[in-house]
Amino acid sequence: MKEILEKLKAYRFPLLILLLGVALMLLPSAPSRSPAAEASLGEALSLTQGVGEAYVLVSDSGVVVVCDGADNAAVRLEIVTAVRTYTGYGADQITVLKRNR
Repeated sequence: MKEILEKLKAYRFPLLILLLGVALMLLPSAPSRSPAAEASLGEALSLTQGVGEAYVLVSDSGVVVVCDGADNAAVRLEIVTAVRTYTGYGADQITVLKRNR
């Protein structure tokens, strides 16, 4: 038992740093959700060719984009790529829906 304590004492600083790193990794981090961020993302998407008017909803589980150009596969891909880059959500957490007029 004394040998183990001596070894732990010799490596106390690296072990402390390791434990601190694990604790920091376990802290939850939620993406920021603000109406201003949703509005600015919606405006940026609306300026993209083919998207048309776009509305964006961001939640803890993903993003929903409602726009005029959702029926075009190339436009949907551009939207998903832009939203993924801006929010950090994966493509499976982004839904693009056609706007009903």
